Amino acid sequence: MIRDIAVLIPAHNEEKAIGGLVAELKGKYKTVVVVNDGSSDKTALCAGDSGAVVLTHPVCRGKGEALKTGFAYLAKQDVDAVITMDGDGQHTVEDAANFERAYRRNKSVCMWVGKRKIKGTEMPFIRRLTNISMSLAISMLSFQWIPDTQNGFRLIKREVIEKIRLCTSHFETESELLIKCGWRGYRISSVKISTVYASEKSKINPYTDTMRFFLMLLIIIFPLFARITECRKKLILKRCGKEWLKPRL
Repeated sequence: MIRDIAVLIPAHNEEKAIGGLVAELKGKYKTVVVVNDGSSDKTALCAGDSGAVVLTHPVCRGKGEALKTGFAYLAKQDVDAVITMDGDGQHTVEDAANFERAYRRNKSVCMWVGKRKIKGTEMPFIRRLTNISMSLAISMLSFQWIPDTQNGFRLIKREVIEKIRLCTSHFETESELLIKCGWRGYRISSVKISTVYASEKSKINPYTDTMRFFLMLLIIIFPLFARITECRKKLILKRCGKEWLKPRL
């Protein structure tokens, strides 16, 4: 039984798969947390009956808010890392073991991100195109190569969820976390995982969620530039202030 790594699953209307997934996880992990994000089906009941700790949002607030709720809860528990995974069956318990092995082998990495096989799979073309373009953009912003940035299957060390403050609420939160990890100098690496595409439909809206991504960039980058500018002004004043204060004859 693994006690130092918890599993966190944000879930919205996942009654078909969540019960079996949680039951399988509970055979290996002591702490499995499901954040029921305003589901209208039996997601919470199925997860709870299978042994998960269930945290519920009365209304759907978005995947980012579900992650933040789970992180806040787990930051108070006796765990050293968190595996985040989806509740729709795309992420397997067998692959979760790959994250654990990578984590124990190299503790200098602060976040492990799942890496799916993109070419030669049944991944829809629009998702493939989005994945590649977003991975390039986010890798540039986080100053390190992350081949599958849109993958929510991850292992995150405790210090990351304790120190990084997230300000977004939906799917863009996962990108925000990567970018802010890069800015803090946290090392990010990848773990190969299975590519599973069944009958489930992606909940990502290519238009709305793309707009949210760019809004997220505005929210986090402009304050950064403002802080840099302010620090630069203070440095100039510190270096030149005495010269400016000299009396002019």
